[in-house]
Order: sequence, then C-alpha cells, then structure tokens
Amino acid sequence: MAKEGEAIRRRRECLGCKRRFTTYERVDEVLPMLIKKDSRREPFERAKVLAGLKKACEKRPISIATLEAVADRVEKRIQERGEAEVQARVVGEEVMAELYQLDQVAYVRFASVYREFKDVAQFMDEVKVLIRERGPGSAET
Repeated sequence: MAKEGEAIRRRRECLGCKRRFTTYERVDEVLPMLIKKDSRREPFERAKVLAGLKKACEKRPISIATLEAVADRVEKRIQERGEAEVQARVVGEEVMAELYQLDQVAYVRFASVYREFKDVAQFMDEVKVLIRERGPGSAET
C-alpha cells in the first residue's frame, strides 16, 4: 500500500493478453553519500537507521510502525538537505533527537553506542543531563 502523496496508482492493461493490473509509481530520490569518521564514503541506508532504532528500542514499549515513522522522518530530513554528501554524524544526531523525544531509555542506549562512551562516568553524565532537563518530580519512563 502506498503512502498518501508518495506514489501514483495506475490501472493498466496488458496489450498482449488484455488482463488489467495495477502499478504504483514513485519518485526514486537519490540519497546522499555519508562521510564516515574515517573519511570513507558509503550510501545512506534507511535499513541501517531502522536497525539502530530497533536495537535501541529493544524491550521498550515502542511499535515497529513508530520506528518506521522515525526512520522516514530522518531519511526525509537528510534528503531535504539537498547535499550530495553528508557527515554520518548528522544522521546520528537526527536519530538521537528523535529518540530523545520518543523514549529516553532508548536515547541513552543509542547515545552510549553512538558517542562511544568509554566508561560509566560518561554514561552517568548523559543520564544526569536527562534528569536535569526533565525537572524534579517527573516520573516518566
């Protein structure tokens, strides 16, 4: 099923056998190349974004549909930049911003891998920032 406005549905007829069938046409957007930390370049892959989201949200009350929507938003924002190449850290920051709003446990999980925390102190610093920003008396998540 095509998302609203992302595909054109056409009914067609085979010229040979006269059977009717449906096609869906969509614009094939060219995604930028990502510049990795070590200067390697690789194509943007939505599947990698989704895999990272799934890992961060493992055993959290977050549906796959929600994660798909997050991956869609991240991909769209990267496309909207209109650049041929984008630093990979931009994608990571976009994912972290989404997770921060969605689920702070998943956010810390993702951040700990993405930012390569070296020890518990770095992990605790990130948690302290979250606690400080949520304010006293907040019993969320």
